Amino acid sequence: MAPPATDIASEYQQEMESGFSDKPQLQHIGSNIKDLRHMDSLHVEAGNVSTDPSHRAAAPGSWQRTMHLAFQSIGVIYGDIGTSPLYVYSSTFTEGIKNKDDILGVLSLIIYTIILIPIIKYVFIVLWANDHGDGGTFALYSKICRYARVSLIPNHQPEDRNLSNYEELEGTQSSPLGRSKFIKNKLESSTFAKIILFLGAILGTSMVIGDGVLTPSISVLSAVGGIKGLHGDSIVYISVAILVVLFCAQRFGTDKVGYTFAPAISLWFLFIAGIGFYNLITYDVSVLRAFNPRYIVDYFRRNGKTGWVSMGGVVLCITGTEAMFADLGHFNVRAIQISFTTMVFPAISLAYIGQGAYLTRFPENVSNTFYASIPKPIYWPMFVVAVSAAIIASQAMISGTFAIISQSLSLGCFPRVKVIHTSAKYEGQVYIPEINYLLMIACVVVTLAFKTTTSIGNAYGIAVVAVMLITTSMVTLIMLVIWKTSIWLIALFFGVFISVELIYFSSVLFKFTQGGYLPLAFAAVLMTVMGIWHYVHKQRYLYELRHKVSSDYVKHLASDASINRLPGIGLLYAELVQGIPPIFPHFVRNVPSLHSLIIFVSIKSIPISRVLPEERFLFRQMEPKEYRVFRCVVRYGYNDVIKETHEFESQLLENLKAFIQRENYNNLMIESAVAEEEPLEQLPVVECEERLSWMQFVDRAMVEGVFYLIGEAEVVARRDSNLLRKFVINMAYSFLRKNFRQAEETLAIPRDRMLRVGMTYEI
Repeated sequence: MAPPATDIASEYQQEMESGFSDKPQLQHIGSNIKDLRHMDSLHVEAGNVSTDPSHRAAAPGSWQRTMHLAFQSIGVIYGDIGTSPLYVYSSTFTEGIKNKDDILGVLSLIIYTIILIPIIKYVFIVLWANDHGDGGTFALYSKICRYARVSLIPNHQPEDRNLSNYEELEGTQSSPLGRSKFIKNKLESSTFAKIILFLGAILGTSMVIGDGVLTPSISVLSAVGGIKGLHGDSIVYISVAILVVLFCAQRFGTDKVGYTFAPAISLWFLFIAGIGFYNLITYDVSVLRAFNPRYIVDYFRRNGKTGWVSMGGVVLCITGTEAMFADLGHFNVRAIQISFTTMVFPAISLAYIGQGAYLTRFPENVSNTFYASIPKPIYWPMFVVAVSAAIIASQAMISGTFAIISQSLSLGCFPRVKVIHTSAKYEGQVYIPEINYLLMIACVVVTLAFKTTTSIGNAYGIAVVAVMLITTSMVTLIMLVIWKTSIWLIALFFGVFISVELIYFSSVLFKFTQGGYLPLAFAAVLMTVMGIWHYVHKQRYLYELRHKVSSDYVKHLASDASINRLPGIGLLYAELVQGIPPIFPHFVRNVPSLHSLIIFVSIKSIPISRVLPEERFLFRQMEPKEYRVFRCVVRYGYNDVIKETHEFESQLLENLKAFIQRENYNNLMIESAVAEEEPLEQLPVVECEERLSWMQFVDRAMVEGVFYLIGEAEVVARRDSNLLRKFVINMAYSFLRKNFRQAEETLAIPRDRMLRVGMTYEI
C-alpha cells in the first residue's frame, strides 16, 4: 500500500530542506575548497543571482512614465466606478423618495463610502500589499505562500530563496516577531488553514470574473436607456450589439485600448463634474450639509429596515474598486494614486452632489436621475459621451479578469488557456482569447435574461462586496505575518473595514432571490472548475513524487549495452523538481533509445511575479557524467512569459554551457587541491581543454537537432476510490483536460520534433 500523500509531502519537504546534494562530502581541505565541494550544482547555479541593484527591487519609474501610466489608467481602470452615477440613485430609491431629507442621508452614505473604501482602504493601504507590482487576490495569496509554506503542492526548494525577488521577505524573516512566527508556524502546520486560504483565493478570483460579466451588462444598459423614445427590447438589443463589438476589440490589447479609451473617460469625468457643479449652484447648495455624517444616523432612524435594504443600491457607487488592485500589474501604485485622487474622486463626488441637489427640486425623477439632471442644450453630446463611457466601463473588469486568470494559471489553479502578452513596453498587459469570448457570451445571456439595471444591480452588489471581504481578510493576514504592523493598527483596519463591508453584504444578500443568486452561481461553477483542476494537479504531482526513480537508474542505463544513443538533444518535460519522473523508465522500456544529450526539464512556477532571466535556469549533471544526462529546473513567476521555442532552446543551451564551464572549473580545482599534484596555475589550461571538448559536443548536438519528449499521463482514480473521487477524476477532470489546451500547445512545442509518451497514473 502506498503511503499517504501527506506523509509523502512531509518527507519531501524535509528532503528539500537539506538541498539536492547527494554527493559524498570531502573532509576539510581548506575553507575555499571545502565550500566548493559542499555546494551542489543546483546550489551553484542558484548562487549566481543578479548583482544589479535595479534588480533587487522595482526601480521607481520616472515622473514622466508615472504620469503617462496615470493617464492610461483612466481609460482602463475607472470606467466602472466612473459610470456608477448612471444608476446609483435609481437603484437606492427603488420605491421613490418619501422624505427629502433621505436625499441628504443617502448622499452622505455615498460620500463616506467612497472616502472609506476606495480611497483609504484601497488607494492608501491595499495597493501597497502588491506582490512586486502585481495586485489581485492571487497576488495576495502568492505573497503569503512565499512567506509561509501554505501552498498545497509541495514543490518548495531552498534555492528559491536565493532569487532576487525573495530578498524582501528574507529581510523580514531575519528578526521575526513572536506573533508573526507563531502565526506562520500555525499556518504551515494546519492543512485546514491551507485549504481555507486556497478557497478564499479562488473565491475572490471567481467573484472578479463574475464582475467581468455583470459590469458590461449594467453599464451599457444604463447608458443606452437614455435614448428618448426607446424602451424594452430595443434597449436590450442595442446593448447586446455594443457588448459584442467591445469584446471583439479586446484582442488589440490593453495598451492600445487604454490609449483609445483614456481621452473618452477623461472627457466623461469633466462632463459629470461640470454638470454636477452646475446642478449644485442651480438647485440647492445646501446639500453640502451631507458632509456631516449625522445625516446618515438620521436616515437609518427614520427608515429602519428600508434604509438598511437601500444600502444594496448605495454600495454600487464603489463598483470597480477592486479593479484598481487587480489591474495594478498594468500600471503602478503612484500612477493609480495620482489618477484617482486628482481626477476620479473629485469628478464622481461632484456628480453625486449635483444629482442630490437636482433631486431636492425634482424628487419624482429619481428613476432617471442621471439623464433628467442634464441641462437640455448638452443632453445629446452628454448621451454620446455616456454611451462611450459605459462601453469603456467594462474594460476595467475585463482587464482585471485577464490578469487574475493569468496568475491562477501559473499556480496550477485553472485549466490551460492561451495567454497573449499584448505590450512589449509594459509587462502584465495580457489578453486571453478563450476567456474573452466566454465572458462575451455570458454578458449577452445576462443582458437578454435580466433586461433591466435594477435586476442586474441586485446581483452586482454581492460580487463587489464579497471580493472586498476576501481582500480585507488577506491584507490583515499580511499585516500580521509579513508587515508585522502594530496590533492596534491591525485591529483598527480589520475592525472598521470588515464591519462596514459585512453590513453592506447583509444588505445585498437580502435581494438574493431578486438576482443576487447570479454571482454566487457563477462563483460556484468557477470554484468547482478551479478546485477540481488544482486537486488533481496536486494528486498527480504527489503520485510522481511517490513513484520517482532513483538516480541509480541512470547508472544502470549507462551499463546497459542494449540502449542505443541517437544524435541530438532530448528534452524530457516533467513537473518533478527532484528525482527522475516515473514516465522516463516507461519510455525506455518501450523505446530503448536515448539522444546523445538528455535534459530533464521541469517548468516550475514560483510564487513571485517575475524571475530574472539570469536566475531562471538551475542545472545539475547526473552520474555517471560520461552518460551526459542533466536535470534542469526552469523557474517562472506568475507574470513571466514562456518564450517561443527557438528562443527558449537558445537560452536553455547557453545556460547549460555556462553551467558546464563553471562545473568543470570547480571540479578541477577540487581534484587538484585534493591530490596536491598539479599546481593551480596550470588549471586554466586543463580546464580550457575540458571545457572545449564539452562545448564542441553541445554545439554538435544542437546542430543535430533538439527533440521534445512529452509525458502524457492519463490520470484515473484507483479502483477502491469512492464514487465522488471517481467522478471528479475520471469524468470532470478528464473533460476539462480534453477541452482546454494541451501542455505542448501552451509551451508552443513544434509537432515535428515532439514525441508523446503515454502512461496511466492511478491516484
